[in-house]
Amino acid sequence: MPAFSFATATQIRFGRGEAGRAVPDLAARGQRVLLVQGGTPARADWLCAALEAEGCSVDRLSVSAEPDLAMIEAGVAAARDGGAQIVVALGGGAVLDAGKAIAALVPATRPLLDHLEVVGKGLPLDAAPLPFAAIPTTAGTGAEVTRNAVIAVPEAQRKVSLRDARMLPWMAIVDPSLTDNCPRGVTLASGLDAVTQVIEPYVCTRANPMTDALCRPAISSGLSALVTLMQEEDPDARDQIALTSLSGGLALANAGLGAVHGLAGPLGGLSGAAHGAICGILLPHVLEENAARATGDAARRLAALREDLGQVLGTEPAQAFAALAEWSRRAGLPGLDAQGVNGEHRAEAARMAASSSSMKANPVPLDAEALTGIMERAR
Repeated sequence: MPAFSFATATQIRFGRGEAGRAVPDLAARGQRVLLVQGGTPARADWLCAALEAEGCSVDRLSVSAEPDLAMIEAGVAAARDGGAQIVVALGGGAVLDAGKAIAALVPATRPLLDHLEVVGKGLPLDAAPLPFAAIPTTAGTGAEVTRNAVIAVPEAQRKVSLRDARMLPWMAIVDPSLTDNCPRGVTLASGLDAVTQVIEPYVCTRANPMTDALCRPAISSGLSALVTLMQEEDPDARDQIALTSLSGGLALANAGLGAVHGLAGPLGGLSGAAHGAICGILLPHVLEENAARATGDAARRLAALREDLGQVLGTEPAQAFAALAEWSRRAGLPGLDAQGVNGEHRAEAARMAASSSSMKANPVPLDAEALTGIMERAR
């Protein structure tokens, strides 16, 4: 058995109603709070009121798009001006990434670019982050338990990571009730991102027994829950896809991802398309390409994956990846063309993906020609 390590948030709280029950613990950690919220501030009013009822002073920062350099720098300035002692983020993956990055950078002495991968110097943080609590309202990214934050750099047309082991949240609060009645399109895209993030760590080169234990059961249960949610609103399915998202975040932070995310980062930065939708449309085509080239343990894992997906989708294992592509399209997931990804974006993404950290863990090497073929099939 190979040696491995595993690290995650200091505390994970999962269950319906946990967000409200956690408020006294948040207030006990810091009385001056920066609350990072989504683009509809009213959805965070309950949390602000609950924190204030515990005696906290709360400053609020709205994040209405995926975070970029300017947004993070403004957030850091606001947190410093307000003397924030803790950062709490309530929202989707973009909101959680913004809050995580702000918490990391408030004590930092260097500019943000010094710490960014690919476009910056990639230096480790020179001071420990502020305590950070993540409360997701979508089930997809698993950002509540990861050690990085994805930040857009418009000048470079890239989305890159700010990464440090100390960025793992102090508290991750996964309350599936906050995802109830999430719009269908958001549920589909974020849910496929969640499923992708239990599949890629399972088949990647850095998989280990702990990540296998998290990922393998969540593949079938997560996709089954998503199939249900495309037909009807169902609390049990919401709970399960939230658990799948959490499992994926835990796994990717400790094993890695693969070519789906290796391409999704550049494509999102170049086109502005939503991350989850890109991942969902690429997933079956990346799996087909990997399976065609895999040998040994990678081939065994991909064969097991075919079995799992085939059972959920009611098809023979040999057709499972194609069935996933067909189901996603029928459910309403747009192809790359409809997401605003054009030929120039695809060509540049194939080149840029070679330097992505996700690509390094893909189960087989994929050159630019193979990546271009994958994107063509996902159009």
